[in-house]
Amino acid sequence: MKKVYLLPNVITAFGLTCGLFVIFKISMITRGEVSAQALTEAAAILLLAAFADLLDGAVARAMKAQSEFGGLFDSLADAITFGVCPSVIILKSLALSPGTELSFFLTTGAMIYTVCGVLRLVRFSVHNRPSPILNIDFPLEEKPKNFTGLPIPAAAAAAVSGNLFLISEEFHHFISIQEITRAWILFFMMITIGYFMVSRWKFPSLKNLHMRVATFQVVFFTVVAAVFIIYGLLTHFALVFFALSWIYLIVAWVLSLARIIAGKKAKALEDYEPEPEEDEDEI
Repeated sequence: MKKVYLLPNVITAFGLTCGLFVIFKISMITRGEVSAQALTEAAAILLLAAFADLLDGAVARAMKAQSEFGGLFDSLADAITFGVCPSVIILKSLALSPGTELSFFLTTGAMIYTVCGVLRLVRFSVHNRPSPILNIDFPLEEKPKNFTGLPIPAAAAAAVSGNLFLISEEFHHFISIQEITRAWILFFMMITIGYFMVSRWKFPSLKNLHMRVATFQVVFFTVVAAVFIIYGLLTHFALVFFALSWIYLIVAWVLSLARIIAGKKAKALEDYEPEPEEDEDEI
């Protein structure tokens, strides 16, 4: 039996606990009575879970403590925290009567989002985990520059931040929409996010983002930007969280579209070439 390392799995368990806490807490609130404050707290806890998801992999690589158990545990935890939890939050935040057409569509959108998230995790596990039959070790030195398909933590951030922003004071300061309109927006949003999770589009990997700093001024402006982001999260959480989450998606979409339009001549964007579809017997 292979070793099971404690520290990375404790961090994974912490992230899973964050997701379960949000699910249980939101489930105790009456449908349609989920306040902006409750959604803000749920979003903050999910951000903490996302940080734990980044940390457990980094700790495992640093300790050379990657294992098959840890990989499967991490995928199952992500399925609950970032796959199930956002759907529960969105469904509970709307006061839709069961059995109505809109309730059916929104529930369908939530299920599609969750199923696509699970499929995304399964595909990632199959392509990146070692084979116990072939006795293949983890490729510790290979670090992908990007992901194939939208990573599920980023998808959860986009879904939760979109829902929070639509009921925030910042949004209603400019425009006020009815709950029916918000429900349809969330439906199409979850369908879109679900599609890009299982798509072959490339998304940058923030885990392996390395930048060579040439001057002190770059460090200074980076620190200043970080301060403004933190200040924005503390004062205008819904707006800043929404902006950061969707900027990541938009940047990835623009890079992939630029690669598709420019074709093979754009060598600088070759990392964002969408992967071809696999044959059925290779999936």
